[in-house]
Amino acid sequence: MSQSNGRQQPGPDRGRERHRGAVTLRRGAIPTSTADQRLLDSRGRGDWKTKDAWRALRILSEFVEGFDTLADLPPAVSVFGSARSMPESPECRMAEELGGALARAGYAVITGGGPGVMEAANRGASEAGGLSVGLGIELPFEQGLNDWVDLAIDFRYFFARKTMFVKYAQAFVVLPGGFGTMDELFEALTLVQTGKVTRFPVVLMGVDYWRGLLDWLRDSMAAEGKIGPSDLELICLTDDVDAAVRHIVEAEAVLSAEQEAIRAESVARTEADQRAAADEGGKG
Repeated sequence: MSQSNGRQQPGPDRGRERHRGAVTLRRGAIPTSTADQRLLDSRGRGDWKTKDAWRALRILSEFVEGFDTLADLPPAVSVFGSARSMPESPECRMAEELGGALARAGYAVITGGGPGVMEAANRGASEAGGLSVGLGIELPFEQGLNDWVDLAIDFRYFFARKTMFVKYAQAFVVLPGGFGTMDELFEALTLVQTGKVTRFPVVLMGVDYWRGLLDWLRDSMAAEGKIGPSDLELICLTDDVDAAVRHIVEAEAVLSAEQEAIRAESVARTEADQRAAADEGGKG
């Protein structure tokens, strides 16, 4: 494989390659459907009794692999954005700067491991000396992991991969993207809003790109009572990389202080109960 400017260049058959968990398939060995398609397609119901038990074990193995691989990850931020963005686009330049700033602030950077915005964020983190993580996924149009990923896991199932994005992140940063980016954005907001995850910041970068969406959330969704006014405060919108990183750092500090206060209160309550029990015993 040829080298150019220190980066690997794709070979002639790069487009005919698919990763399926630990397995790499090329050319004629590539199946016509993905594991997710086969799992979710109700037309294949006839084989559920014979095949879904094995699928359950395969799904479990993805969770085990993800938990085991990422357990020692330092504090991390998940970064999302379009795989279709060109390297010189504003969002890619912003993502690369963001990746570097997060690395210098002590965060690992987690992306989907693909091209576009994901590659830019991974590159920024890697060049700044931070840990660059890529969580790949089996797709009909295989993207492959970009060259700036230091630690990579390939997943068959979207829901296993999504768990890793949330479980190991202290924050989400979302840059301009398409359906997949919107999916990650609203899943994160829903988890925070409903208290399913410990509160963590969600930052949107690209003011012009996201303004229309936020206007609709405020003027339609919130105005009709579908969400509360406080729900809009879950989102930080900015074009400033330093402001985004500062928001993440400050939110983590506030959460840490709250958790420490809860622990201190619990210890004080336990000690008070123990003293009361000792006094009661002395009276007896």
